[in-house]
Parts: sequence; structure tokens; C-alpha cells
Amino acid sequence: MVALDVSAVRARFSALARELAFFDAPGGTQVPDEVVEAIAAYMRESSANLGGPFETSRRSDLLVGEARNVAARFLGCGAEEVIFGANMTTLSFALTRTLGRELAAGDEIVVSRLDHDGNVAPWLELARDLGLVVRFAELRDDTSLDVDDLAAQLSDRTRVVAFPWASNAAGTLVDVARVSELAHQAGALAWVDAVHYAPHWPIDVAAAGADVLLCSPYKFFGPHLGLAYARSDLLERWRPYKVRPQSDEPLGHRFETGTLPHELLAGFVAAVKYIDSIGWDAITAYERELGERFLAGLPDSCRLHGLPTMDGRVPTFCFSVRGQTPAAAAERLAKRGLAVWHGNYYAAELMKRLGLPDGAVRAGIVHYNTAGEVDRLLAELAGL
Repeated sequence: MVALDVSAVRARFSALARELAFFDAPGGTQVPDEVVEAIAAYMRESSANLGGPFETSRRSDLLVGEARNVAARFLGCGAEEVIFGANMTTLSFALTRTLGRELAAGDEIVVSRLDHDGNVAPWLELARDLGLVVRFAELRDDTSLDVDDLAAQLSDRTRVVAFPWASNAAGTLVDVARVSELAHQAGALAWVDAVHYAPHWPIDVAAAGADVLLCSPYKFFGPHLGLAYARSDLLERWRPYKVRPQSDEPLGHRFETGTLPHELLAGFVAAVKYIDSIGWDAITAYERELGERFLAGLPDSCRLHGLPTMDGRVPTFCFSVRGQTPAAAAERLAKRGLAVWHGNYYAAELMKRLGLPDGAVRAGIVHYNTAGEVDRLLAELAGL
């Protein structure tokens, strides 16, 4: 096990050189300086569209190829199976709409009440257009997915099982390989939202059994961008929405509309290299330690919504503060130099299930946080 030198990590983030303690990572992480520099360097030295015979265009061609290779390594897939887009939700709407060309009235989609709405609303909209049936898999009281209920929702008309790898609100993990197996047994696609999982653990789409998987680099120390994987046989079969002159190769490129944000691809490459330089073993062990520290010190005035230990979760915590609305609690913490979120974070079904019409407070830990910051947050929560 490699220990994490958090001081050395933080020295790579100019954004962290302030009193504000960032517990807002579930809404987007800070980026290391090498990501900022990679974006700026592309804009200074290589900015051009693709396919030209001149230097900057050739550099851009090489960058896009490198970005696909880096994404393939990050996801555990082939470079031709990579799709870039504006963000996860945009990619989700685009890919569900593409799959819709193969669906018929009465076909069924199973989603879960644990999902971010980016993996629910696209299916609901498609259902309205095509006469599909959308079924919701239920949750247990501890915010874990009720896999037995999900299995009971499956039928010979199920075409897709869409679910998160980790809850963006409560941090709960889903047994992605088991749910994918159930989907495949029903003859359906396993459609995985890995946005909230990606900053905390490595992804292997083959081990997960995912047919389609989406994530967001700005949640794992990169720029605002969307990233998707889809199995090559699906990409070959699906007819994309694209302009006619656009190349059909590589496969994933068929589903990318317009010119890619090359400077953000440069930042994405730098973000993955940054993660590689730290190592997942160090990241996961350190985050678990900080998560345990937070859970052990959470004051009685705070009600946790979710798993009470670090088993089966990532270090994202959803809680209510007695006597405070979520908005008021977040505002008071902000005045004390602590960045947390409040509301439903687009986890609309989960908040309904928890009976929280105003949502809750959300604090997220990533590997650039410190034990001292966690202690500051706990002390201020006790003061609230």
C-alpha cells in the first residue's frame, strides 16, 4: 500500500492555496496546475481544426488520438469505443435517442431511484416519444439499491437497465457486475452512470459488465467534458445522428457532433496522467480514512442519510442538520470557509424516497482534502 503525501498533492493545486475548504467535489473537483497548463499550452501552440496539412492541425490530430487512447486506458476499453461530448447528460440524451431507433412501443426500460436525473430523464423523454414503459427499481431504507426489486422488474420486454455505479447524493455503491448480469440475463443492455464513481475508484468496463458507461472528467480533476463508452458491436449497429461528411471511423467518432473541444481534451489527458502519478491504491485508502474520520465525528445534531460506515460507499455524505434548512446550513458553513452543497443535486427520486422536499446538505471528500479540514467541518457542524 502506497501512502498518500497530501501536502505534496495539494502543492500541485494552486486553487487550494486559500482558506476555503473544498467539500464540494461531488459537484466538480478542483484541477491540478498541470491540467490548467495543458489547456493553455494547447491554445498557445496547437489550436486548429483537424485534417489540415499544417503543423497546428497535425498536432491537434495527434492530441485527439492520444485522448482516445488515454480514455480507453482509463475505462478499460478500446480506443474506438470512446465517445467525447459536452457533458454526461448531453451524451446520455444523444445516445438514448440513438438507441431509440431500435425500440418499439411497449419496450421497457428499468431505472433506479438512486440515479442522478441524467440517467432517468432521457429515458422518460424517450418513453413519451415512443410509447415505452419506464420502471423504477426501489431502494432500501439505507439508500442501497434493492437488487431483488430490480430483478422483479425485468421481463422479456426489458431492453435497458440504467443505474448508477455510485450515488451522487448519498455515496452508496451499487454492485455493478451483479446488476449487469441481471440485465444480460433478461436480454437487456447494462447502462451505467459512473460519474460519481470515477473520482474514487478505477473503472474496468469489462469487469463491470457494462454495455454503455458514462462519466464526467470535471468530476475527476479535469475540465468540463463528457466521456462515454459503448461496446463496439453496438456502435457498429446503431445509426448515429450526425452530419453526412463526418467520418465513420473511429466508431465512437460517429456519435460526436461538431468539432471537439481540443483544449479540453488536452486537459483531460493531463488529468488522467495526474491520477496515474498518485495511484488508485493511495487515493482509495486515504479517502476511506478521511471518510471514517467524518462518520466517527458527525455530531448528534446531524442526521446521516445513507450507509453509516465506509463499507459499500464512497466518501460523499448526505445529511440534515437539526434546526437548519439545508440552504441555511450551507450558507452558514460557507461564511466559515467551508464549501458544501445543498438541495437535491439532481437526485430527485432519492430525495422523494427519503422524504426530503428541500433536499439535504452534501459534503464530499476527495484525496486533496485533509484531516484538518474534516475536523474543521465537524466542529462547525457541531456549532450549528
